[in-house]
Amino acid sequence: MSTIRASEIGTYLYCKRAWWYQKQGYPPNNQDELAAGTAIHVQHTRLVMVSGCLRVLAYVTFIIAIVLLAIYLTGKLI
Repeated sequence: MSTIRASEIGTYLYCKRAWWYQKQGYPPNNQDELAAGTAIHVQHTRLVMVSGCLRVLAYVTFIIAIVLLAIYLTGKLI
């Protein structure tokens, strides 16, 4: 018995015949649309990764600014 994936359930709920074709190994007719959707998901993943890195960079910069402000206000280096 094979594992049922969420995408298979979605396909089955949308169209039982499409699910059956997929299980039989028939290639979908909308290859171009599927490739475009995959490309969009790859681009979105990259944007999410970049935004996460930028958020970390912003936090680090903020902490450095707070430390430098504290050093400036106390007038001495640690």
